[in-house]
Amino acid sequence: MSLDTVVEDIREEAHARAEELREEGESRAEEIISEAEDDADEILEEAEGNAEREIEQLREQRLSSAKLEAKQKRLEARRDVLSDVREHVEAELANLEGETREELTRALVETSSAEFENADTVRVYGRADDEELIESILEDYDGYEYADEYDCLGGVVVESDQSRVRVNNTFDSVLEDVWEDNLQEISNRLFEQ
Repeated sequence: MSLDTVVEDIREEAHARAEELREEGESRAEEIISEAEDDADEILEEAEGNAEREIEQLREQRLSSAKLEAKQKRLEARRDVLSDVREHVEAELANLEGETREELTRALVETSSAEFENADTVRVYGRADDEELIESILEDYDGYEYADEYDCLGGVVVESDQSRVRVNNTFDSVLEDVWEDNLQEISNRLFEQ
């Protein structure tokens, strides 16, 4: 075996080994690339899933917020309508005249008088515009006198020194009681669903 043959064998072995290493390197590189692509696909799927969940969560939050805001606006509108109705009723009560006003005022004085059966002097307060009306009604009651004006829509406030009771039978107080007792029904009629 000559030196040339040995060199040639070593060269062939080196080439074969180099080819083997190159093939192993390419194979390993393909594995690494494939794993990286698989990892990238998983990361992409996870990112897309997270993004979709965040979008859905944000959509739900906005929808919930919009529903709440709409509900609040409906409630505000209902309160405004109820307030307008109440103001209208108060205006109607304040503007009552003639027999209707007299009948209502007389009934309120009569109801109040039950609390003051044994009193010598009973003071009755009422709306300034109703002074004459109240005085004429009080002519039917012994010991009753118009005392002074009371800021109200109408009706009377009655008190006596002999009693610790003060009876508020104004249109305002009656309206308040009726309003509170019937608010749900009033609301249902106004906002039938």
